[in-house]
Formats: sequence, C-alpha cells, structure tokens
Amino acid sequence: MQHLAHFLNYIKYEKRYSEHTVTAYEKDLDQFILFGSEMVGDFCLVEVDYHLIRQWVISLMDQGLTVVSVKRKLSTLRSLYKFLLREGLMNKNPTDLVMVPRSGKKLPQFVQEKEMDRLLDLSFFTDDFTGLRDKAVISLFYGTGMRLSELKGIRMNDLRIQEKIVKVLGKRNKERLIPFPSEIAQELINYLGVRNELFGDSNSYLFVTDKGEQIYDKLLYRIVRKYLSLVTTMEKRSPHILRHSYATHLLNRGADLNAIKELLGHASLAATQVYTHTSFEKLKKIYNLAHPRA
Repeated sequence: MQHLAHFLNYIKYEKRYSEHTVTAYEKDLDQFILFGSEMVGDFCLVEVDYHLIRQWVISLMDQGLTVVSVKRKLSTLRSLYKFLLREGLMNKNPTDLVMVPRSGKKLPQFVQEKEMDRLLDLSFFTDDFTGLRDKAVISLFYGTGMRLSELKGIRMNDLRIQEKIVKVLGKRNKERLIPFPSEIAQELINYLGVRNELFGDSNSYLFVTDKGEQIYDKLLYRIVRKYLSLVTTMEKRSPHILRHSYATHLLNRGADLNAIKELLGHASLAATQVYTHTSFEKLKKIYNLAHPRA
C-alpha cells in the first residue's frame, strides 16, 4: 500500500529508526492490514475507524499475546495514524479511543553475581578462536551492558583497548562511549591475536564468525544461551539478560542511577529506574530473612 510505504520511508530516513525497528513496524502493520482485509472487503488504511482497531486488539488478546505485545502493536498503529494525520490524509486518529488492559510491570530478570563469576573465572571457554571469541562476547555484554545490536555493530576502529573504552551506536543512531575493565581488555587482546592471525583486516567488524564474516544475531543468542545454561537454571537466557545483570549489579554495589542511565544509553531516567525496584525486592527478601521482627 502506498500510504504504508510512505510511512516506512518516513521512520527509516527521517526518524532514522534502526533497521530492526523498521522491520518490526512493517510486520505489525502487515498483520493489521491482513486482519482488516479479512474483516472489510474493500480495505483502506485511511478509512479505518476505531471499531476495527478495537476488534483487532481483541483478536490479538484472544490469540494469547501478552498485554505488552499488544500494546507494542497498537503503538505502531498509533505512529502510522499520527503520520497520516500530519500528512493531511485523515481528520482524526482512530487509535485515540482504543485502550489495552493494564498489566503488572514485570521486574527485569538477571543472573546472580556468583553465577557470572563462576562462568567467567572457571574453565568453561576453550583456548581456540571460538572459545576466545565467545568469552570476549559474554564479557563485553556483561561488562558494558550494551545491546545486541550495539555489540554486533562494533568495528575495529571503535575499540580503544589502551584507554579501555569502546564506542557503540545505540538507538536513534546515538553514539556513546562505554568504559570496560582491564580484565576485558586482556580478553579482547587474546581474541584479537587469533582473529587477526586468521582473518587479518578482511573484515572491519570486531566480532566475526569462524568464516571471518560479521557475527549475526542468532549466533550471539546461541553463544549467550550456551554458556549461561552452564551456570544458571533461568528459563530466559539472552543477551538482554546480561544487560539487566550489568545494571542490577552496578546498582547493588552503589553506582549512581544517573551514571547507569548514561552507560546503558537510556533516553530518560524512567527506563533506568526499573532496576531500583529489583534492588528493593532483594533488600526486602534480606530483611524478611534476617530481621527478628520480620
């Protein structure tokens, strides 16, 4: 559809959303268009009313989607209709009257410090290219709190090992510098020694596959799942869990919330404050176990 193509170009080139975000938006909108076409014979985006959107939301809930997922899809639709409204193609936003049931806020899951210490201190990683790369990947995720897309996109010239700083490209194409400890610097040196011996400067990306190509999302997920499964029984074992662990452990050890916000690349403090709830829950458990009057 022409209107959809214009909107996707707008968020890609004017709003400069990431490729991953644009793909997610397109998938959500394709789902809505398919639903609308099945419900209305002559379906047109600019003729949609809130009744159809509310039916779509109900159908999503009936399919078993979580409230969070439904809210995200509705948010995508809101963005589309704000764009069409701004372009003068509609007189009102049909999503304004559509509500989604509230859900309780889930606290972020994280790996315990002792489990991460065990993983990084014991002999779980081999000394070949794969083992050195995997340990550097796990260490950098946990030691910097960066997102998967940020780690995947690191180029060789983004890394300043002597200064112990790495430059990453975050959401909305915002660059930031993240410090890392000497231990990670040494692990990166070990990895780069083998990487450069095998592949030289044939690829500008820091992390590569065993064929020397840029590392990809599924491989990073597999690496994290493989090693976390050795030290934790948590059901969710993803790169984002290591990001949560990084932030939670920093806060538990007294780091300033504003500093954590900058390190994580959050746009607002509200996104970072969820980790204070995690720490508070931990304090409550300690109190209930230890205090004689609890």
